[in-house]
Amino acid sequence: MHIGVIGATGTIGSRVVTEALGRGHVVTAFSRDASRIEESRPNVTWASVDVLDAASIAAVLPGLDVLISGFQPGNAAKDMADTLQRSIADPTVHTTAARALLKALESHPRTRLIVIGGAGSLEVEPGVVLADSGEHLHRTLDEVGLPREYAAAVRGARDGLNVLRTSNRLWTYFSPAEDIAPGERTGRFRIGGDQAVRDADGRSRVSAEDAAVALIDEVELPRFVQRRFTIGY
Repeated sequence: MHIGVIGATGTIGSRVVTEALGRGHVVTAFSRDASRIEESRPNVTWASVDVLDAASIAAVLPGLDVLISGFQPGNAAKDMADTLQRSIADPTVHTTAARALLKALESHPRTRLIVIGGAGSLEVEPGVVLADSGEHLHRTLDEVGLPREYAAAVRGARDGLNVLRTSNRLWTYFSPAEDIAPGERTGRFRIGGDQAVRDADGRSRVSAEDAAVALIDEVELPRFVQRRFTIGY
């Protein structure tokens, strides 16, 4: 398959590219500025795209079977502090990106879209999402080492999912575990829907490598079209 990956230099996006190539797919890797990226692996090409501009996205859609968006403000893999600052300063950027992606897909309705979002839209109890849970949200941010001001960005990402939910495009939303970081590719994890998958200690956690496995699994065998899913150990 021909897979496009927005945010291909990011923590999850870079691993999605590696996972896709390892399974024999062809990848177009997108970044804000791909001109300085050196790439020697076969079956991957780099291109620049502005995920906040529908016309920019539409221009790169021809030929893609699936577009995976790992967009976030800044690049957390290189400068986490900058990403946090940008995310807190403009929480609406996720809805802007979601609308631009959906607008671009109007001219390519058969192209599937997978958005890598956040865990804040997962339910902590039926009908109550983490983003709206007040003290529970603050406690979760404390546990994963994020400032409490990041709650605004968590709610912004939740709003981005709600934009997708109004669309009839072929979208899928992926909420990683609450605690996600580079680690081991095990290929062993559990899949959930709207509630976090927790281990025996009550933790919602997964490696970025296994997130990439789950995302390419969904590319190859769609199970969550017009739905959200999550994973965890």
